[in-house]
Amino acid sequence: MADGKKTVLFDRHLAQGGKIVPFSGFLLPTHYSSINQEHLAVRERAGLFDVSHMGEFYVSGSGAESFLQKMTVNDVSALSSGQAQYSAMCYKNGNIVDDLLIYNKQDSYLLVVNAANLEKDLKWLKSHIEEENVSIADTSGETGLLALQGPRSRDILQQLTASNLKNIPYYHFYEGKVVGNEAVIARTGYTGELGFEIYTANEDLAEIWDEIMAAGEVHGIVPAGLGCRDTLRMEMKYALYGNDIDETTNPIEAGLGWITKLDKDKFIGKEALLAAKTNRSRRLVCFEMTERAIPRNGCSILIGDEFVGYVTSGTMSPSLGEGIGIGYVELPYDKSGTEFIIDIRGKHKPAVVVKPPFYKKGSLMD
Repeated sequence: MADGKKTVLFDRHLAQGGKIVPFSGFLLPTHYSSINQEHLAVRERAGLFDVSHMGEFYVSGSGAESFLQKMTVNDVSALSSGQAQYSAMCYKNGNIVDDLLIYNKQDSYLLVVNAANLEKDLKWLKSHIEEENVSIADTSGETGLLALQGPRSRDILQQLTASNLKNIPYYHFYEGKVVGNEAVIARTGYTGELGFEIYTANEDLAEIWDEIMAAGEVHGIVPAGLGCRDTLRMEMKYALYGNDIDETTNPIEAGLGWITKLDKDKFIGKEALLAAKTNRSRRLVCFEMTERAIPRNGCSILIGDEFVGYVTSGTMSPSLGEGIGIGYVELPYDKSGTEFIIDIRGKHKPAVVVKPPFYKKGSLMD
């Protein structure tokens, strides 16, 4: 087996038949049964993911809000206590350092970053502290994180906590207990379904995993791996850092203008993003294959014989039963209904631009 860090649930993944692969420096399961089965279970019932590889930083001090306003593109001042926000950090040239979640915990902010970018992000943040009274603590090593996703997720988790989960709106969180263990229960996720992310101490994670799996048995819960996490997020056009967004892309062209608050005070990358908004030359789009074919990362997008873009993510959609993809295309080929060709290992396959998300029947707002 390849080298990598193990989460505290590693033995459980093996015992449940998880196919382990290295991912962002960790050893994690791609799947237990099959990607398709786990994907459909999350869409129809519930799946439980170990996402303890994600990075967690606490930013605190009287200067924390102004510091995060400078470092991120969204408006941190709009966050009330108990509310979460999707955001991004950008370089001065407007390109993306990382995308992240920010939780306002009243006395501090919890930042959740991509595992592959943990060290880079921490260094970036610390190197830009100019405000007085700002401290950053990396708690990634002691924090466990589970994602319980699917239309049955609330029914399952409610059995294990006294917190009334119906009172947690989308992108809000409670600080409570799960099977008696201190936890942050957040109504967020990466699947397009109703779901909860549970942050807790590593030493409590295994008990919570076991209890959720037991409580979910009657609801048809399954353990779910990285494979269906990817296909689920792709059906929703949720960006994946390293594929759809990275240090060569900016949030405007990536369709993340909705989190980029260009009317707030100065933040890193603002001037470049103002320019990008008026000089945009490409856009991240969704497309469906009109013949049976599976697009993959790196495939060229053609109009006739002319190169107009490239695929960043692609799969055979388990929910729709057809090939779907996400990619950057030059303007004006970004309009819904535009037909183009995907070059898949030398075979030219037709596709058409569609409006996101691909899957529109999710339980996200239930």
